[in-house]
Amino acid sequence: MKLIPFIASILLAMTLCGCEPKSSQAEANPEPEWRSLFDGKTLQGWTPKINGYALGDNFANTFRVADGVIQTGYEGYDTFNNRFGHLAFDQPFSSYRFRMQYRFTGEQSTGGPAWAWRNSGIMVHGQDPQTMALGQDFPLCIEVQLLGGPEEGERSTANLCTPGTHVVMGDSVMMDHCMNSSSKTYRGDQWVNVMVEVFADSLIRHIVEGDTVMTYYKPQIGGGAVSPISPDTAPEGTLLSRGWIYLQSESHPVEFRNIEIMEL
Repeated sequence: MKLIPFIASILLAMTLCGCEPKSSQAEANPEPEWRSLFDGKTLQGWTPKINGYALGDNFANTFRVADGVIQTGYEGYDTFNNRFGHLAFDQPFSSYRFRMQYRFTGEQSTGGPAWAWRNSGIMVHGQDPQTMALGQDFPLCIEVQLLGGPEEGERSTANLCTPGTHVVMGDSVMMDHCMNSSSKTYRGDQWVNVMVEVFADSLIRHIVEGDTVMTYYKPQIGGGAVSPISPDTAPEGTLLSRGWIYLQSESHPVEFRNIEIMEL
């Protein structure tokens, strides 16, 4: 048997039956890979939006990079005065895994609310930062609430808060603004690994140190806890299938590092 006609006949048969060589399949469907969203040196790719200030105005150097991490700090504040800040990545995402490490440091800013002590967040499916009002306190989003623990007592992290949104758990649309996860308490200045799995408008999962601590479904428009809400906001019940990722400043110094995404 001649080898070349034999190989050609096999390739023709594979084409007719809809099959492809494994190498072609791998090229057409490459495995998703992690990529960094932070270069470790600058805020390139990220834009601040602080309550009361225009998009891009990084009031008092609230967000800065030092020693390879993104920091929030309030040395330039006389008092916090509800200047909640959010650092938006410059493009929206739909289905992905997002992971990073965070830790709380130092003392809370003067004038910060008691509930914001060692409190920050990752906002997913967030509204376009271009649409946030000058005096808007929080973006409409799903918030993965990051909390540090006190010296005594328990305080979970990777909780869920819902600024202008609702989610479904079980068969019910949840009306509570914040709900606790099943995570452990993480105290002091230790780094904590957190990952968020987002599957468009179907499922979101919070993972801390490798443990799944919260799962919910059908993120959607609804509820309050955002002021002011834009009149252009979609009707209540509209499912959220994509949006912007934000990192938060809520009056307590926090650091973020090893910020990566895997698009699915």
